[in-house]
Amino acid sequence: MLDSTAMWTVFLIVVVIMFALDLGVLNRGEKHISVKKALYLTAFWISISLLFAVFVYFQRGPDATVEYLAAYVVEKMMSVDNLFVFIIIFAYFQVPDEYQHKALFYGIVGALAFRALFVVAGVRLLEQFDFVMYIFGAVLIITAIRTVIKKEDNGKESLAMRLSKRFKSSPDFDGNKMFTVKNGVRMMTPLLLCVIVIELSDIMFAFDSIPAVLAISTDTFIVYTSNIFAILGLRSLYFAVHGMMNSLDYLKYGLGVILVFVGVKMILSDHYHVDVLFSLAFICIVMLVTIMASVIHKKRVSASKTG
Repeated sequence: MLDSTAMWTVFLIVVVIMFALDLGVLNRGEKHISVKKALYLTAFWISISLLFAVFVYFQRGPDATVEYLAAYVVEKMMSVDNLFVFIIIFAYFQVPDEYQHKALFYGIVGALAFRALFVVAGVRLLEQFDFVMYIFGAVLIITAIRTVIKKEDNGKESLAMRLSKRFKSSPDFDGNKMFTVKNGVRMMTPLLLCVIVIELSDIMFAFDSIPAVLAISTDTFIVYTSNIFAILGLRSLYFAVHGMMNSLDYLKYGLGVILVFVGVKMILSDHYHVDVLFSLAFICIVMLVTIMASVIHKKRVSASKTG
C-alpha cells in the first residue's frame, strides 16, 4: 500500500499524462468537435475516472472508493449545469467554435489551482470549526433552490461579464491569440476576456461544488481527486452538452434534489449518520431518473409537434 506522498505523486502523474494525451492526441488540430466524437471522448474520460477508483480501492479500501465515486458523480452533475453558463459566455463574446476549445483548456487549468485552494481551505475550516458544517449545508440548500427556480438567460450580464468590461480590449478576434496590437497599442482580445470570465465563473462554481463534495468526504485526497477527474473531461462534455442542450429539460430539478439531499445530510451529520453507499445510490438514481424523464419529455414534445 502506498503512502500519502506516493498517492499524490501517482495522481499528479496521471493528470499530466491525461493533459498531454488530450492536447497532443485526442484533440490535435481539432477545429470543431462533433457531438458523436464528444460523447466518445466523454466516455473515455469517465472510464479513466473509474480506473482511478479501482486504484483508490486497492490503496484506501471500499469506503474511500465509495466516497470518491459519490463525490465524482455530484461534481460531474454540477459540471453539466455549469456548462450551460459557459455556453452563454461563449455566445456573449461571440467566440467561434474553433477557439472555444482553447478557452476551455485555460479554464480547466485555472480550475485545477482554484479547486486546490478551496478544498484545502474547506477541509481546514471543517476540522477547526464544527459550525462551518451547518453553513455549508445551508449554502447547498440555497444553491438548490436557486438552481431550480432560476430562469433562462434573459440577456442580462453577469458580474463576471461586467467586470471584464473594465479591461482595455480589442472588439475583434486576432485568430486564437490572447493579445493583439491596434494602432500601436497592445490590447486584450475577446478570447482573453472570455477566458477571464470563465475563470471568475469557476471561482463562483467552487463555492457551490466544494461544500457539496465535503458533505460526502473530508479526506483532502478524495475531495480533490474526485473534483479534478470530474473536470478533466469538461471540454469534451461541453461539446456533447452543447449539441444536446435541448434534451436535458429536467437537469436542474435533479441537481436541485441532490443538493438538498447533501445539504440536509451535512446539517444533520452530528445527529444522524447517512451511509456513504446509500448516498451514492441515491445520487445515481436521481441522476438516472432525471435523464430518463428528460428523454421521455423530449420524445413526447417531438411527437406532439409531428402529430
